[in-house]
Amino acid sequence: MTNRENVLQALRREHPEWVPFEFCACPSIVKKLKTVIGTSNYQDYYNFPIRYIELNPTQKKPDFSKFYHHVPFDINPLNWAPEWGVMAKSGSIEHFQEMLHPMADFQSVTEIEEYPFPDFNAAYRWDGVADKVKGLVNKDLIAVAPMQMTLFETAWYLRGMDTFMVDMMTNPDFAVNLLDKIAEIRIGMAEKYATAGFDILQLGDDIATQLNMMISPELWRTLIKPRLAQVVAAAKNTKPDILVFYHGDGNMQKVIPEIIEIGIDILNPIQPECMDPFEMKRLYGNKLSFWGGLGTQTTLPFGTPDEVRQTCKRLIQEVGKGGGYFLSPTHVVEPEVPLENLLAFIEAAKEYGDIRWDRGNNSW
Repeated sequence: MTNRENVLQALRREHPEWVPFEFCACPSIVKKLKTVIGTSNYQDYYNFPIRYIELNPTQKKPDFSKFYHHVPFDINPLNWAPEWGVMAKSGSIEHFQEMLHPMADFQSVTEIEEYPFPDFNAAYRWDGVADKVKGLVNKDLIAVAPMQMTLFETAWYLRGMDTFMVDMMTNPDFAVNLLDKIAEIRIGMAEKYATAGFDILQLGDDIATQLNMMISPELWRTLIKPRLAQVVAAAKNTKPDILVFYHGDGNMQKVIPEIIEIGIDILNPIQPECMDPFEMKRLYGNKLSFWGGLGTQTTLPFGTPDEVRQTCKRLIQEVGKGGGYFLSPTHVVEPEVPLENLLAFIEAAKEYGDIRWDRGNNSW
């Protein structure tokens, strides 16, 4: 079985031969890992079966500084989501910034209509993309279309989290118009990604903390779910066999049945600190595949190498039973993770990943 065949069978719950694995490491971990494997390209070294393809760079050069009159613009902002005009000030620790919101002071829907939104759907952005997908397929790799920050996160990145949450309750016209504009862009992108032949469309919004939903399930159903469903449908109506991946940190159990209902195929990251991956497999394993499961707040940074190995073994044997699982840490491998633990994860993925013993023995 080829890499591609195995991954697709795993994610379609069709009894793969082995559980695929991958991870994403921060720069300091990459540097440490290089001392062991001799290269920074750990994706190729470990034969990861997936690759991401970005769109061609934009030719637009809007002046977003006029939207930041509420903060000094000489703070050397880092372009956090540059095409959306979202800026951030760098912090002293990796991944941490103070985000700046270009729509923070907007008072009217007219200001949304006049905003210079990204041109992701312009034809020139897609020139050659389908050929790149074919190139990955010819290399026995899975082509992933990155479209996280799909709706909710993009809205609050533009507006500010507190302000957008207040909008949803007290200024619904503003919230609806902003979400509709973002959804229009995302629907067009989903259609184009599917047309280009991508295997997986990667969506995602963090809609939960580790205790509960950030917004009520009712509000999510009213404002987010219908638009997310349109994005999923745009991809699947164009390419019915495309797999739709959804990233959502935290405890989003209250809406899992509904993301299945609208066509999500894969859920990530399944944080064990707040969502038991074994229980998720029991409840939803006949309808949903899982990607993640190894805790980056607990086992990976603070366990022993043997604890990492045993956790991976159990994830593979129980969550991976019958397919439907892609083993990975639940977040970027951060600086505090001991290199021995990362190596233990890799070793366990290789040692225990072969699940051919299970083929034909699973029943739901």
